[in-house]
Amino acid sequence: MNSKPFDKLKLYGFNNLTKTLSFNMYDIAYAQSASDQKAYIEYIDERYNAERLTNILKDVANIIGANILNIASQDYDPQGASVTMLVSEEELKVSRMPSEDVHAEQPGPLPGAVVGHLDKSHITVHTYPESHPDNGISTFRADIDVSTCGKISPLRALNYLLYVFEPDIANVDYRVRGFTRDIQGRKHFIDHDINSIQNYISDEMYEKYQMIDVNVYQENIFHMKMMVREFDLDTYLFNIKESQLDSAKAKSIRNRLQKEMYEIFYSKNISK
Repeated sequence: MNSKPFDKLKLYGFNNLTKTLSFNMYDIAYAQSASDQKAYIEYIDERYNAERLTNILKDVANIIGANILNIASQDYDPQGASVTMLVSEEELKVSRMPSEDVHAEQPGPLPGAVVGHLDKSHITVHTYPESHPDNGISTFRADIDVSTCGKISPLRALNYLLYVFEPDIANVDYRVRGFTRDIQGRKHFIDHDINSIQNYISDEMYEKYQMIDVNVYQENIFHMKMMVREFDLDTYLFNIKESQLDSAKAKSIRNRLQKEMYEIFYSKNISK
């Protein structure tokens, strides 16, 4: 039986490939008054403050098997937060089945399982809460980068990040840069097979989101867009319920929210 092209690849020195997962998520809400808009921003800013974001990134480091070297975190005035974490190689902490492939196209674990090795790597998050003063739409955006060198792929963290943030919309990029050499001196520009980022998320996420892939395989660039399938207006209303609105008002708000979501998903403005 023939093995996969990169199974047990004998390298000359360290694996110098840099693999980066960029995770860009959005939460959308409708806040009716100026005071509600302010309250929503304060709520979301507190929910995703630097302390909680730091704990999330610690979970990510735990999932991918990283040793945390340094953490810099900052809350901003009037809103937003950033965390930067430097990580390095760490010995395997939890055993795994001999047949398990850390690059297998399957959902990554939630906190509790540690696999793999890293070196000269980092994990970052930045948040951007904002609101539109005229139409009541407020958005929260978080940008997360997980960049690793070595054997393991940061894609193992994707399933957990989707689980913990529960975004309405997400843009996910995965790219491999640089090259590593085998013992014959031959360059390898990627060290694992990958067909789609979608293969790294759980069935639960498949049911929850609609997804689109845009991949440039020859450049080792992989992109996936996600948007929630179900739209329940109450989920998006802040400090108010749909039952408190007349039908015309509810329809207007629903249209505004869905327009906002489609514009973000397709990265373009949509005329009325």
